[in-house]
Amino acid sequence: MKGICPICEKETELEFVNRVEDINVRGEKIPVHAEYFKCLECKSEFEDPKSVYDPLEAAYHEYRVRHGMVQPEEIKQFRERFGLTQLELSNLLGLGGATLSRYENGALQDEAHDTMLHLAMQPENLLDLIEEKPSVFSDEKRERILTLLKEIKEEHEKSFLSIYETYFGSYPATVLSGYQSLHVSKLLNAILFFCKNAGIPKTKLNKLLFYADFKHFKEYSISITGVRYAHLPHGPVPDKYNYYMATLEDEKSIFIDEREFPNYTGEFLTSIREPDLSIFSTTELKTLATVKEFFENHTAKEIRNFSHHERGYEVTRDGELISYEYAQFLQI
Repeated sequence: MKGICPICEKETELEFVNRVEDINVRGEKIPVHAEYFKCLECKSEFEDPKSVYDPLEAAYHEYRVRHGMVQPEEIKQFRERFGLTQLELSNLLGLGGATLSRYENGALQDEAHDTMLHLAMQPENLLDLIEEKPSVFSDEKRERILTLLKEIKEEHEKSFLSIYETYFGSYPATVLSGYQSLHVSKLLNAILFFCKNAGIPKTKLNKLLFYADFKHFKEYSISITGVRYAHLPHGPVPDKYNYYMATLEDEKSIFIDEREFPNYTGEFLTSIREPDLSIFSTTELKTLATVKEFFENHTAKEIRNFSHHERGYEVTRDGELISYEYAQFLQI
């Protein structure tokens, strides 16, 4: 086809190029669709001025997807949901107004700012930010936003109870649950506690939860979370544990990534938001910290093998629930 080349400023033959190319984003190759014109006269390449497609923007979008980062449109939607201006949100987060504007317009945020955005977009965290910095808003606007946040919190709690009944089920507080009713909030925050700062294999996480509950029962005659644990090939795991992980992932409270190893693919979990430790008692916090420290340097394989020697695991079969009565024989 013929057209004007903006480089050599001549009317010449142009070749339309349409292919997949790699764009390097922070050392990671991201394949994206690319289309542009090539001048057969001067061999220059240039984008179609009528096109609204930006390959770099597409690469940044894919990079954010891969790393569980906030997308520009999500930031804008979040602001509009609560009627926040860019300046107001920037002041709440301690960012420059120009920085937030760049992120909304497609610039790739750094990891620290992405974590701040993830946290701020949780209604309970936004509520805390507004209460910490009340001068960011007028009295009228602050009260309007706080009222909306409290309504959302109430709706979330109702919705959560519905999910709890549907997916997590309910059962009486017996020796199979450590004489504790299922406390989903404690379980989810225990997961966030163990996944804090670094990715942890899902296999190891399940064992840490088991040891925390059983050790607390061993020492105080009651479990922390009220979770029932089942015997599976890789060791004890919380009954219906996939529902708990999915809930946190859907809420963008954890990031789950798959890592390739020579003989298998493993799932690693990393906390995105801070755990709410205020819901735990002093003895529960002590137990969580003790278990985390004890197994700090254990690999997933090592803690799995260690758990296979627990009396409760040895006397049960695949799929059977493990009674807390065996906590008295716990190895830690």
